[in-house]
Amino acid sequence: MTQPPSQQPPQGGFGAPQDPQSTPQPPQPQSPPAAPPQMPPAPPQTPAGAPQPGYGYPQAPGAQPGYGYPQAPGQAAPGPYAQQPGPYGAPAGPYAQQPGPYGQQPGYGYPQQQYPAPTPGGSGGGPFKGKPAVVIGAALAALLVVGGGIFFAASGSDDEKKPVAKSSSDAADPSASPSIDQGDGKGDGREANDDLNAGRKEGEAKVLWLTKNSIDLPRNGATVYGPWIVGDTLVKGMYRSVVGYSTADGKEKWTLPLPADLCAAPAAPTADGKIVVGVMNGTTDKADCADLQMIDLNTGKAGWKKSVKKNGTWDLLSDIGLAISGDTVTVGRTSNSSAYRVSDGKELFGNPSGTCQPYAFAGGPKLIAAVNCRTDDVDNPQQQIQEVDPTTGKAKWTYEPKRGWEVDKVYSVSPLVVSLTQREEKKWGILALKENGTLRSQLTSDKGDKLSVDCGGGFSIFGKKLEGCSGVAADANTFYMMTEDDTSGTGRTNKVIAFDLNTGESKWKAAAPAERTMKPLRMEGGNVLVYLEPSYDKGGAIATIAPTGGAAQVVLQHPDSTTRIESFFSSRTVYSGGRSYVVSDRVSASNDEEEKEQTTMMAFGK
Repeated sequence: MTQPPSQQPPQGGFGAPQDPQSTPQPPQPQSPPAAPPQMPPAPPQTPAGAPQPGYGYPQAPGAQPGYGYPQAPGQAAPGPYAQQPGPYGAPAGPYAQQPGPYGQQPGYGYPQQQYPAPTPGGSGGGPFKGKPAVVIGAALAALLVVGGGIFFAASGSDDEKKPVAKSSSDAADPSASPSIDQGDGKGDGREANDDLNAGRKEGEAKVLWLTKNSIDLPRNGATVYGPWIVGDTLVKGMYRSVVGYSTADGKEKWTLPLPADLCAAPAAPTADGKIVVGVMNGTTDKADCADLQMIDLNTGKAGWKKSVKKNGTWDLLSDIGLAISGDTVTVGRTSNSSAYRVSDGKELFGNPSGTCQPYAFAGGPKLIAAVNCRTDDVDNPQQQIQEVDPTTGKAKWTYEPKRGWEVDKVYSVSPLVVSLTQREEKKWGILALKENGTLRSQLTSDKGDKLSVDCGGGFSIFGKKLEGCSGVAADANTFYMMTEDDTSGTGRTNKVIAFDLNTGESKWKAAAPAERTMKPLRMEGGNVLVYLEPSYDKGGAIATIAPTGGAAQVVLQHPDSTTRIESFFSSRTVYSGGRSYVVSDRVSASNDEEEKEQTTMMAFGK
């Protein structure tokens, strides 16, 4: 087991899925950038244990914020289409952008603490993570439309390095695994008097089960992929295995060993529970994330496996992004893309002809592509957003944002809500598009509201991963997003803002309970499902907010007595079938003994 980095990630005000400790906050939206040059620039160096790019952590004192970081808050944007002065100038592009394409997730590569005192605040961050994102409100600045979008600005910087795996094993069939603590105080090494539900109060949910780490990890720990729930099985992947757990009792139903490190995974599997993950094609530092492995999440059985064909010298397979739409899985990376049929592995399409090439995708009910067009100016890229046919790769429509703005994240595929960033001026914007790819609106936030999003996940150099952000939700006509934590009072708190997708303006704001923070998870029965994050003395909770706004109504209150266990440095929360699952999205410790004591998942229910 390797020693964890000496530095620990700064606490972020963003609240979305992130890596270890805290997540940075998103920048303000701006206009989209242009396509990168034919020969991609050398990837930025990231120190070991540093946060992931895109959600940038603040850089060393005195250093200038790196690529894709939000500009300093409070600066007003110049008039429409006006050029922004200086790298930190207010947003200039037409559509609001989110933190830079290199948004890093806070805490990546940092060791996770066991049973730490709850950390107040959210874990999300925008494209320019590392510093609170500031959304420039209509009252403060004029929107610059270059295709359409919102403008936000923020400043900060992140650096992150991926852990290096040291060992490997041959692929094998799934096997049975050990059980976990079900909270009865009798099993799996817990003391007889250490009942997780002993302090439960009336009205609080039970701790159904808790799991600890059982995998010997490399020095910097490992990122967790998932979780995905298929029927009565919760699945997650980490390091060199994918494991399925019973949602009822947390016992391992199957384990599928992998020959090398897991390095990429889509946000969701197919409707019938199939998924394709990326696996390193070796165990040395020179290995690429070039092997694809299909897995049936219902059974843990491995299906087809193949290597992605390299398309020339500049086809960099060290960093890829996977997305699934229907029976298609796409593989996006710098200036290249491939697509395969999930069911049998047949290659469906690759790079189209022309100077504009897809390099990243978001899946689900539609397949959305981020496209880069060749230009003569590396610092002034031209990009596009397309909806593509998942079987042929042909574009159904193309939307071209103002030059200089780059596609950062897709917050929602249907309705389509996209985050853009302007790397030179550290700007961020959010735009909504119609079904035919024309501009629907650009989000505008009121003065003082600092939007936040959690796009935790793997390290990405050029924004290859478009999907997987949390802290946002959407229905047909409304987009819901959280704000960064407000620490001006006696404790951290925040709010959820509802934006009208037809106008881009805010409809209402719902404040979290006093000294609590909350994060949108998804829509549930027409309401916004949110996670009330645990505080120092209060357990987390699952709640809903009506589509018209108002106070959050708790549907499942986690026990106050286990709040310190529930307060992971960084985690994802899933609510399904009346149960909630809190899953750590990174596991790391300073030594093997501590590593085995890391709580990795908790399940709550009535």
